[in-house]
Amino acid sequence: MIIDGRKIREEMLKDIAKNISMLSFAPVFCDILVGSDPASAQYVRMKAKTAESVGIKFYPATFPDAITTEELIEEIRTLNHMPNMSGIIVQLPLPSHLDRQKILDAIDPLLDVDCLGSVASKMFYENNNPIGFPTALACIKALDSTAINLADKNIIVLGRGNLVGKPVAHLLQAQELKIQVIHSTTENPEVLIKQADVIISGIGKGKFITGDKIKKGSIVIDAGTSEDNGGIVGDVDLASVLPVASYVSPTPGGVGPITVAMLLNNVLQVAQKITVIKK
Repeated sequence: MIIDGRKIREEMLKDIAKNISMLSFAPVFCDILVGSDPASAQYVRMKAKTAESVGIKFYPATFPDAITTEELIEEIRTLNHMPNMSGIIVQLPLPSHLDRQKILDAIDPLLDVDCLGSVASKMFYENNNPIGFPTALACIKALDSTAINLADKNIIVLGRGNLVGKPVAHLLQAQELKIQVIHSTTENPEVLIKQADVIISGIGKGKFITGDKIKKGSIVIDAGTSEDNGGIVGDVDLASVLPVASYVSPTPGGVGPITVAMLLNNVLQVAQKITVIKK
């Protein structure tokens, strides 16, 4: 069965819109865009449209390729203090001459809804951050949508990247679930994958997971993306995996749409916290 990420997103957006309407102010969300990369600009427009559909005001912040790290940091510091600002992210990748981490660290940790700054990330892994990495949260949401008890399941996380593998593993371990992370130096990864009841993949290798590699009835969550002939494909070869797996999230239409909803849910949570502070 296919996990319909678009349907899950729409259900989440309805709840987010309801909660936004109960606030005493309209929260503001900003996605910083540097340069004019068409794909990045398209992602920003999509997030802006979705944010506005639930009552979140989108603040456009677009800067030229030639901006320096110091200049961008100053712009972010100004955004940090904008009235009703409830979430700031930086559209990645950034131009190569910019210091990515310094720029991400300039975002006020309270407003770091991508959780990529050093402080927000540290708080997440110490279980002191009420929000988390949107893609990792989306993977868990997709997994939860199956309503299957995972307590006795053998769960494999493919990859240990900062956006998917590492935070997903942390979230699963926080639930005291049995997991194993597979990375480039893991011995006999094929055997481990074949034995897994649940596979969450974020390695970015197009169609790496095929039907013959997985256990009958397993759950497969695809959070990887890579380019293929000008298009985007996931880590999962859907055509061969679908007849074998009990549940599989496709790419596109799976984890991706849920990620956007999770990002806006983070904005909502920040706005609710700001409401308490204002009181």
